[in-house]
Formats: sequence, structure tokens, C-alpha cells
Amino acid sequence: MLRGISGGQRKRVTTGEMLVGPANALFMDEISTGLDSSTTFQIVKSLRQYVHILNGTAVISLLQPAPETYELFDDIILISDGQIVYQGPREHVLDFFESVGFKCPERKGVADFLQEVSQSLYLSLYHGVYYLCFDDLFELIYWYKHL
Repeated sequence: MLRGISGGQRKRVTTGEMLVGPANALFMDEISTGLDSSTTFQIVKSLRQYVHILNGTAVISLLQPAPETYELFDDIILISDGQIVYQGPREHVLDFFESVGFKCPERKGVADFLQEVSQSLYLSLYHGVYYLCFDDLFELIYWYKHL
């Protein structure tokens, strides 16, 4: 009986094939599907080293990455309902959301917080938390600024 390669092995081979080519930009969608968090971390860490050494760019979409994987990213692009909600340095994302009324709870991971903000929005006002439903984040920011 001949055995094939696993899904994780296939992803690593495909990633390796992309890296061997002449491209300076890599666009990778949901590379963590079917992988455990440790393998995802190792792949993202390797890609980060690659783009830093060769002065390249990698745009990687991940759904709810582990905190240690999230910390490997230089910049974040958060998209909600087809619109860019935040684009900029990873270190500034929490400051941005706090400036428009969203504060990340102490024990919540940043990636989980960003996922929550972009899907079902909540707003902390004055003495309590109000759970609100808006079509998109821009409507909520407009509402919040006009209180």
C-alpha cells in the first residue's frame, strides 16, 4: 500500500515551491487550515525570516491565530464586510481601537479581540458594556463619535 503525503506536508511543500521562485511578494490565504498551532507558528516564523532577509513581502490571511503567531506579524490589515477597518503596525492596533471606544479585555488575546470586533461589535461606554449590532464598524464609529 502506497501512502500519500499529509495535508500539512502538502502545505509545506507548496510554500517551499513558492519561496524558490523569483517572487518578492507572497499572497497566502488561510495557510493554517488543517494545521495545529505549533506548525502554523513555525511556518509563519520561517516566512517572516524569509521576507526580512530578502526584503520581500508576505500577505497572509489567518483566522484566529494563536497569540504567539499573531506576535510574528509586522503589520495588520483587518477587513470587515469587504472594507478595511485597520491597516498599520501590529503594535498600534489596540491603541487605534481604544481611541474609537473598543477596549480589549485583559485576559483576551488580541487576535480573538480583533475577530470579535470585526464580527459582532461591542462597545464599552461609561459604566457598563452595551452590546450593539451594526452593519459595519464605520457605522458604529460614526454613532460613537456623535454621542
